[in-house]
Amino acid sequence: MPDNIRFSNPDTMQKPPGYSHVVEVTGPGRTVYFAGQLGIDKSGKMGANAREQMEIAFENVKAALASVGASFENVVKLNNYIIDIGTNIAHYREVRDKYVNTAAPPASTTIGVPQLARPGALFEVEAIAVLPPK
Repeated sequence: MPDNIRFSNPDTMQKPPGYSHVVEVTGPGRTVYFAGQLGIDKSGKMGANAREQMEIAFENVKAALASVGASFENVVKLNNYIIDIGTNIAHYREVRDKYVNTAAPPASTTIGVPQLARPGALFEVEAIAVLPPK
């Protein structure tokens, strides 16, 4: 992890489950924004259920990160949108924890939504990463 990124949870706030309240980036670097990724693979096939869609969506983020020489270690922020959040939040946490550094997880916002732009989509994730300068 670059030494210009600090993940923290202030002692004055409740410790969050699986994300950091604060991510501080200092000094030189590149900030890269990644569009929301659905659970649709390269061939256009959508995952059969929420968990499968989450796995595919995180793999899509992984591929997007790799395209700029990054990995999940560089992710400082995740935004997540989940259909039927009460049922699917546990699946999300299990999948997310296979990808992010659970010792220093990115800041995160997770929102239950009634519908996504693509019919049948049950999950979407977008990311922001900070990389060393080129």
